[in-house]
Amino acid sequence: MKKYLLLLIVSVAFLLLSAYSYVNAVSSNLADSVFRLHVIANSDSEEDQNLKYKVRDSLIEYMNTLTNEMNTKDEVIEIAKNHLEDFKNIAHNVVNENGYDYEVNVEIGNFSFPTKTYGDISFPAGFYDALRVKIGKAEGQNWWCVMFPPLCFVDVTSGVVPEESKENLEENLGDEEYSIISETDENGFTNIKFKIIEFFENIGTKLANN
Repeated sequence: MKKYLLLLIVSVAFLLLSAYSYVNAVSSNLADSVFRLHVIANSDSEEDQNLKYKVRDSLIEYMNTLTNEMNTKDEVIEIAKNHLEDFKNIAHNVVNENGYDYEVNVEIGNFSFPTKTYGDISFPAGFYDALRVKIGKAEGQNWWCVMFPPLCFVDVTSGVVPEESKENLEENLGDEEYSIISETDENGFTNIKFKIIEFFENIGTKLANN
């Protein structure tokens, strides 16, 4: 009996180790391929949330003129770094034009994100490089998009990311990573690989924040 119990424990440990190794490899590849935009509102009041969206719209409009021809994540990050003060000024001007005196902080770094869904594409929790814009106390709900590969310029009100954007994602992420962020497989079932990654990454994020 003890022999079978030991065998079971070893088998479970092996499966967990294999799953963790897979999660670590895929998550690293995914994070290395993505650069995000993250805008955090001053508070959850209706006024502050509306202000957040106005800041977002102005930043995306400006960003689109800068990164439209960029083909790599490194190029986009370099452009963002070179125009960091411009991003701050644009956001600050929008805040002032709407009658607020909130401070605006803009930075590029590697930040913890929970699981996020963009149309019918989902990104698992984890640490991602991002351009982060904090308005005022930055205690409100946030808004995010993917600057590279570009998903900030598509309308997802329909809940579906256009096929052209999906093709761009797959081209830049690779087949395995793209299959992970697709919410469902070809048969319409929830992506099991995504759930496994989400489970391990949520644990890692909680441990990192403690």
